[in-house]
Amino acid sequence: MKRLLLLVFVGILAKAGWSQKPTLTYYLPDEAYDKTIPTPEEVLGYMPGEWHVTHDQLVHYMQTLAAASDRISIEVTGRTYEHRPLLLLTITSPGNHRQLEALRREHLALTDPEMASRLVTDKMPVVVYQGFSIHGNEPSGANASLLVAYYLAASKSRAVEKLLDETIILFDPCFNPDGLQRFSTWANMHKSQTLVSDPQSREFNEVWPRGRTNHYWFDLNRDWLPVQLPESRARIRTFHRWKPNVLTDHHEMGSDATFFFQPGVPQRTNPLTPRRNQELTAAIARYHAEALNEIGSLYYSEENYDDFYYGKGSTYPDINGGIGILFEQASSRGHLRETDNGLLSFPFTIRNQVRTALSTLKAAHELRKELLDYQRDFFAEAAREGAADPRKAFVVGSTDRSRLKAFCEVLDRHQIEAYRLKRPVANGNRSFLPEHSLVIPLAQKQYRLIQALFDTSTEFADSIFYDISAWTFPYAFGLDWTDMEGRWDASLQGERITADQLAPPVPDVPASPYAYLMPWTDYYSPAALWALLDEGLRVKVATEPFTMDGKRWAAGTLLVPVANQDVDAGKVQEIVRQVAQQTRIPFEGVGTSHTEVGIDLGSRNFAALEKPRVAILGGDGAVSYEVGEVWHLLDTRYHMPVSILDATAFGRYDLSRYDVLVMPHGSWFTLDERAARKLKEWLDEGGIVIAWKGALRWLDRHELADLNFVDLDKPEYLKKRRPYGKLAADNGGQVIGGAIFEVEADLTHPLLFGYDHTRMPVFRNHNYMLHVADNPWATPLVYTESPLLAGYISDYNLKHLGGTAAAIVCGQGRGKVIAFADNPCFRAFWYGTNKLLANAIFFGQLISSRAVER
Repeated sequence: MKRLLLLVFVGILAKAGWSQKPTLTYYLPDEAYDKTIPTPEEVLGYMPGEWHVTHDQLVHYMQTLAAASDRISIEVTGRTYEHRPLLLLTITSPGNHRQLEALRREHLALTDPEMASRLVTDKMPVVVYQGFSIHGNEPSGANASLLVAYYLAASKSRAVEKLLDETIILFDPCFNPDGLQRFSTWANMHKSQTLVSDPQSREFNEVWPRGRTNHYWFDLNRDWLPVQLPESRARIRTFHRWKPNVLTDHHEMGSDATFFFQPGVPQRTNPLTPRRNQELTAAIARYHAEALNEIGSLYYSEENYDDFYYGKGSTYPDINGGIGILFEQASSRGHLRETDNGLLSFPFTIRNQVRTALSTLKAAHELRKELLDYQRDFFAEAAREGAADPRKAFVVGSTDRSRLKAFCEVLDRHQIEAYRLKRPVANGNRSFLPEHSLVIPLAQKQYRLIQALFDTSTEFADSIFYDISAWTFPYAFGLDWTDMEGRWDASLQGERITADQLAPPVPDVPASPYAYLMPWTDYYSPAALWALLDEGLRVKVATEPFTMDGKRWAAGTLLVPVANQDVDAGKVQEIVRQVAQQTRIPFEGVGTSHTEVGIDLGSRNFAALEKPRVAILGGDGAVSYEVGEVWHLLDTRYHMPVSILDATAFGRYDLSRYDVLVMPHGSWFTLDERAARKLKEWLDEGGIVIAWKGALRWLDRHELADLNFVDLDKPEYLKKRRPYGKLAADNGGQVIGGAIFEVEADLTHPLLFGYDHTRMPVFRNHNYMLHVADNPWATPLVYTESPLLAGYISDYNLKHLGGTAAAIVCGQGRGKVIAFADNPCFRAFWYGTNKLLANAIFFGQLISSRAVER
């Protein structure tokens, strides 16, 4: 493979892309084109590469192209958070368009083992899904899509006509409309008439949060498996509607690099990916090499990038019977940039993307039968493997139907079949009841994807990962689960069920003249509490359990008294009923304060709650992903208005407007001593800071939190002489890039209200470790002695992590710093720990001053 991918460098070619206006033949083959098909320049008024295309311009051109060509149909598959359309062009021959639905159904039959054996693939079209610029500030892909779409619509060559006869192209010109719009505005507003190539110039240095991410600052190229965001949901619907044979994902990387295409690092391929997948990936790579050799572009493969985490666009197809291809082009960032390889122009970056998009189509067309046969074999083999798997099925359960429903939504989106549990199942101290559980049989065509979702591997061929090493979904959603090896009985499996059928019923709330109780066990309980407080109702929370009318109510139960409200009993009942209907959380009316066991409703152990005024600290020094994760949770799931403050302007803010400040991970280099003094004054007056990871270092360094970090030295083998060639592997192997661990929880603590297991999984992707606090009541979460549940961690780090603190409450004046070791909102799919943040926001005020570290 390496010998085949011969590197050729012609530096003059990059210069040619900027010293004069690029032409169509700079980008595309010099051949005959249909004059009735408008070029990008004719519609936009400029040649791609002269300016960065904005998303609205991109949409306009694609709509114009589709209207002019009988090779293209266009549809809107969804909308972004900023309501931009997510476009999908279907590009194929007019004849195929006339029978498109029949071709789609025939293609899907390849994934059905019972039907696939009767199909002949010799004359079936291959399906290719081409997507561009999932990171908005990696724009060469989206700009290249203008030219590729034009070429496919306008080329009159016989080769293109034959390709379209035998290929169906699903064409997404921009995976991330909101990010592309943000970045294109930045790049265009800083463009000079005389191009500036100085990398220190403002053109090349976006302001925070930059254009990589979507509206809520998520990396969309990590959401193919979690499918929590609207852009991802639209993509996955398209993917499973067609199940493409090849999916390409066009990216950019650092400016001093060249061009990368897969295969990635061989030993870092996920072991669930069949070897034949990598063989076909290598076969396709030869076409990319040929295309880039032809124009003299440098490139490489089998380095840096891997095929391990199935939540990326280039790996998700690998576990779904297709071939995922990652392209990474060195980024010009603006229009012309100095690099180690000379001047890098924006047109040059676009051309490489155009040529590899076309080489993909050529490869898929010429390898058509091999790709179709591989797809058929993949699903047939998966069905056989699933039927033979001794585990037979997974049973997943939770009394929180909202989290169980959210988990089932993921299954539905990936076309994984789930069924009702017909009889109770027990596994150790875990019981699974039919009304709260799902059965996921392994004998189904998505068997391999099920394996990926439930994988708990802790041993790997390599110790370096491009992204996370574990993502076990039942852990992420905080669910109980077990396999059924040795205990399976087919009669346990009931009827098929989907997420919609798991939605809790709309509760009826009979009027009460006295008070209403609401459990704190549902995922959306914080949304209900916020709604009650926002309506001006007085709400209390039980800090201890009690039993009433034979029913046990846990600590965290909410009490809405009817008396002493600012509204009459009828309005209280109206508000409670409305909140119950919106959140589907049941309220119970009661007519007395008396309980059979535990605290009475009039007890001082029912604490009054204040409506929290919340701000998130962001800006330079903060990791935008983690700021966005908090914003997304509070805004879209709890429906709480939240202010985002910029750290660079911290000195100008009136902090008295806020009760709670969330400080996610970051270096916080923009916050100086004056900022620390200001924050201390606010804490002294009773403010609450909720922070994690790198933010804890800053708080500790400025003596705002009394934290004792574990001093991680080096493993013994790194204290000795080592080969230079082992440098990257030795250092990379000590990084905790993303794994799942077990913590022990104090369920009596306000931070754990709503949880019912003394042990729970958390996600960790960093090396910060905290000693347990000296105050015996200040550490409500502690890593177990053997905490690893799934993923990679070095033996040295694992030894030190066991027994460390996962949460500590520190005191500062009348205020508190609630220090989480880990991010409780990871990538929007770590539902199981979201309530830790909610509890800190709503109940942090309740934590006794005697139970904080000072």
